[in-house]
Amino acid sequence: MADRSLRGMRLGGQSLQSEEGVVFSERQVREYRAADGSTFSVTFAAEAEIPERWTSPKSGQEGQLLEADGSLAAHTVKETKPPRTHWDMLLERRTRAELEELLEERLQYLRARRGKTNDKKAS
Repeated sequence: MADRSLRGMRLGGQSLQSEEGVVFSERQVREYRAADGSTFSVTFAAEAEIPERWTSPKSGQEGQLLEADGSLAAHTVKETKPPRTHWDMLLERRTRAELEELLEERLQYLRARRGKTNDKKAS
């Protein structure tokens, strides 16, 4: 049995594929500066939207995007609509007077129900 051992390549040791004919996507490298002054670079796809902040893989600090000349990139503020609350959506469907009327009806119902349950407990 020992004389019939497999000879040849190590399993999983080397790949049989080559990089021949492989076209890599275009890339861009962007620099970030952390609060302590250290800089680090991150590689992105050429068509990717570049975030203004990125966490350093070494220090874990958040870095801010640098321009090509080494200055900090201008911070852009995106306009966002304030989130609609349940109250806002309710006011879209009903007027305040209608809501007050509905509230009063529900309160009367609950008070009447509570009064009936109190009477049953007393007897």
